[in-house]
Amino acid sequence: MTNVSEGNGEQKAPSLYEQVGGESAVREIVDDFYNRVLADDTVNQFFAHTDMEKQRSHQTAFISFALGGPKEYTGRSMEKAHAGLNLQPEHFDAIAKHLGEAMANHGVSSDGINQALGKVATLKSAVLYK
Repeated sequence: MTNVSEGNGEQKAPSLYEQVGGESAVREIVDDFYNRVLADDTVNQFFAHTDMEKQRSHQTAFISFALGGPKEYTGRSMEKAHAGLNLQPEHFDAIAKHLGEAMANHGVSSDGINQALGKVATLKSAVLYK
């Protein structure tokens, strides 16, 4: 992937979003991620009454934004989205593990996965125990 010139002779490094392949790649990662989540009895009950098509769309937008994509995320806050679920650390850890595995399965580098999971980790207090 080529770097974008900023006009001052310096090259701007591509965002993680660009590195993983943009929206279509993120959509594939999200599909893989939810296949893993829905097969995991640790967390799949949280999605029993969820419109998964809508959920996948929201998650694609959120992950795209979190990876430095061009569109602003306009969904509900993490607190509102997880209110009433009483998520515990083991649930959060399972979700993060599945995201990392899905990203690895789609060729995201270890550094890229660590960067993405680092961003996800900053949300922990916003989603646990709500």
